[in-house]
Amino acid sequence: MPTAHPAQAYPAHDDHTTEKVAVAVDPYDLEDKASIFTVNYRNYGYMPVFFVITNDSDQPVSLVDMKAQLNTKDRSKLFPATNDDLLRRLSHPSRNDGQITLPIPLPKKEVKGGVNKKTWDEIDRAQFDAKAVEPHSTVRGFLFFDISDIPHPLAGASFYVTGVHDASGNELMYFEIPMEKYLSAPETKGP
Repeated sequence: MPTAHPAQAYPAHDDHTTEKVAVAVDPYDLEDKASIFTVNYRNYGYMPVFFVITNDSDQPVSLVDMKAQLNTKDRSKLFPATNDDLLRRLSHPSRNDGQITLPIPLPKKEVKGGVNKKTWDEIDRAQFDAKAVEPHSTVRGFLFFDISDIPHPLAGASFYVTGVHDASGNELMYFEIPMEKYLSAPETKGP
């Protein structure tokens, strides 16, 4: 898991200065960044997005009702995959036998599925699951978006976060992060 910097340090972020809460995303869409994982999620149709929330206020912030969403340029709404979604896709490989027509049937090879413990643990550790952000702290984790049918998911896309509540139970204004901030940022070794 990469070290989380304050959300304001990432190119793609939205900072609510009056509420003292910032949200950032850092897509792991390139091979060199995605190489931190043992599984190449892109081969399975998923894009990992490093998700960071920084709370600089004096009160905790609740994430219990938080919803994250990636809206693509063609207005498709993508929601983060659950652990079950990831495990289901990783454990059921598709067959690529091709069609061979013979006069006699041949025995079929069985495709063995399953996810090894190392991959299972990696998914469990990486997945964003914070329920709150304590005062003057940062939480982070990965959200995995199914982009299997989308050739350029970040171009013209926006990332939205709703359902973040302050200590009094009031919902904060939604966070909106245009992904162009990420795509147009100069390349750096880290935020």
